[in-house]
Amino acid sequence: MRRMISFSCGPDMLLGTLDEGMGDVGLLIVSGGNEIRSGAFGGQSALAAKLSEAGYAVFRYDRRGIGESEGQNTGFEASAEDIGAAVTAFRQSAPEVKRIIAFGNCDAATALALFHHDNAIDGLILANPWLIETPAESDEKPSTPSATAIRARYWARLRNPRSLIDLLSGKIDLRKLAKGLASASRKEPVSGLGVRLAGSLAKSTVPTRLLIARHDTTAMAFMGAWHSAEFAEARAKAHIQLDQFDTASHSFADEASRHWLYNSIRQTLQAG
Repeated sequence: MRRMISFSCGPDMLLGTLDEGMGDVGLLIVSGGNEIRSGAFGGQSALAAKLSEAGYAVFRYDRRGIGESEGQNTGFEASAEDIGAAVTAFRQSAPEVKRIIAFGNCDAATALALFHHDNAIDGLILANPWLIETPAESDEKPSTPSATAIRARYWARLRNPRSLIDLLSGKIDLRKLAKGLASASRKEPVSGLGVRLAGSLAKSTVPTRLLIARHDTTAMAFMGAWHSAEFAEARAKAHIQLDQFDTASHSFADEASRHWLYNSIRQTLQAG
């Protein structure tokens, strides 16, 4: 059964959706970017329905200033209170749920990693965490790919025999190629947001599963940081698991990656 839940976050009223389940483990879905709780093309709604059929309660919501919720949208870095209010509403609406696993993609994954400590969350599923900082006055995410993403693209292109033919025939601009290779070879420092995420994961004690779309540019930027010294302590944590799937779909929208995402989340819920 699916029902709408209204709950307060400070002076504002937020709206959520509960897909009921039968077990004592439930999933909290936190939307990324300015996405409403149904998700891109209804993906989160469909995911919730499928998990509910499998016996798991699923709660998702619009944070302040998004969708049907009141208040001002101040971005994911100011969403700690929204997450806490959603956890409370979930527990009150589904008292049979004793353990809450939280799932988020992109900046929702980053928000959960940063803010789960004080919000009674028992486990994390973090997909393609967002590490790129944007100017405070801008709501737009930068479109320039990371050096890690550029390297991946160039290696893929150089492995293609057709590229050698294009190079020899003059179809590839050598100046542009040299400029691109220079960008790809630069050592990219971990952003301030990345350093904060690394520290938060390092001090976390809850089971955490990182789900990575191998060819997504956001995910590639994260993987570049993940292998840095800043994330060494987090990498060493036995309760942090990282899995990758061979897709470029940031939201796991194609059939194969959607199936992989569902199975990964269900396996995590089964483990409790």
